[in-house]
Amino acid sequence: MHWLTPINTTPAQHQHGISLIESLVAIVVVALGILGVLGVQMRTLTDTSTTLRRAQAIRLIEDLGERMRTNPSALANLSTYVSNFAASPSASSCASGCSHAQLAAYDLATWKKTVQENLPMGKASIFVPPAESSLVAGQRRQLGVMIAWRENERESSTGTGGYKDDIDATKVRATDGTLSAGGGTDQTTDACPADHTCHLQYIPVPTRCAPYVPGANTPLYYCPGP
Repeated sequence: MHWLTPINTTPAQHQHGISLIESLVAIVVVALGILGVLGVQMRTLTDTSTTLRRAQAIRLIEDLGERMRTNPSALANLSTYVSNFAASPSASSCASGCSHAQLAAYDLATWKKTVQENLPMGKASIFVPPAESSLVAGQRRQLGVMIAWRENERESSTGTGGYKDDIDATKVRATDGTLSAGGGTDQTTDACPADHTCHLQYIPVPTRCAPYVPGANTPLYYCPGP
């Protein structure tokens, strides 16, 4: 006689909460992915904004060069264009005519106002390059132009490791990797201001008036034509 093994009729116990945990993990993974995509987009927008403003700065420097080309004696009045960040020149209108020096002063005042209006907290410094600072007035042939503006950046450090080290083209990097401020000989007024992004460019000073020295050390200028 064989005994039959009784069948266990007790209902199986099911584990609860597994689906909820899996859903929460999936939500966290998706949220992290979305935050990563948003971070990349914000970085891209910031880089695009920086590129656009740098292009505006380049165009403004080209505008200053064009203004100099319209002045037949820009080289003779080179010192009139020199102006640091803090200077806010003002000049009377040349609508009824003005001299070459007055035209240079008018162009400088108008141009600096244009920089302020086209860039956020925009300002500009125009200086004689250090390489030409030792030359006499008649021998200088270029000017340094640095335009500064504010960027909407969370981290605005200018020290080693700051974001500006990678995008600031106004500094000079030594062989050991250290950075020093670029600009003119007067670093307190010509260096890139703190918490600003800058663009530095050197432009030749055009002249339609040929300089000559008639026997003295002071150069004179001969301007052909009317």
